[in-house]
Amino acid sequence: MPVVLREAWATLVPDMTGRHGPLPQMMLALTVVTGLVDAFSYLLLGHVFVANMTGNVVFGGFALAGAPGFSLLASAVALVAFVAGAVSGGYAVHVARTHRGRQLLYCLLAETAFLAAAVVVTVVSGGPYTGAVRFTLIALLGVGLGVQNAAARALAVPDLKTTVLTLTLTGMAADSRIARGPGSRAGRRLLSAGSMLAGAGCGALAVLNGHPTLPLLSAVVLLALASACAASLARSDASWTRPLVTA
Repeated sequence: MPVVLREAWATLVPDMTGRHGPLPQMMLALTVVTGLVDAFSYLLLGHVFVANMTGNVVFGGFALAGAPGFSLLASAVALVAFVAGAVSGGYAVHVARTHRGRQLLYCLLAETAFLAAAVVVTVVSGGPYTGAVRFTLIALLGVGLGVQNAAARALAVPDLKTTVLTLTLTGMAADSRIARGPGSRAGRRLLSAGSMLAGAGCGALAVLNGHPTLPLLSAVVLLALASACAASLARSDASWTRPLVTA
């Protein structure tokens, strides 16, 4: 247990001299954003995710089979928007390829803009979100989360992918001492799962208690704070800002 706590503490407290510097904490904040936004999209936009594309592919299969409550068009719009966001995020990280802090900043600014636009749509339109409003929200949120995923992929902080927990949980089990692995890094991996759980739980509570805009507004506030931090980090010349060397 102390090992798990040490791993969690090392993930929560920035090590500015480490290989990833403050990036783990930023990735945890983005994981909370994922939970908040997917809670909104799934509960209010009709069984569709804007961050979890595996879920949308599965939902598309359900819709094709005629299962009630699922929309092939909604899943398709989310997928297309996500890919468009990933292209945009990929462009941003390649423009700033020599500095990981700037990569993060550019993507955060873009994501914040798209989610802020979604908040405006919810406020102006009011609920329930149907028709063109529904698809506009799916598109805006999908693009924003696509940008986020492109950033997370480029920054490549171990075990902190911001949306994909399947591999994180698999690694925790497969790398454990029980499986004769090198060590599960359970502290970091549990923090990742817990961050998404917290975001999803808070988002669902807000929606179920009649505050549908609150999950998105909370996500925008988190992103704005992260962007402010990233603006400072973008000026750093610490070792963690240098691109990762890949084979």
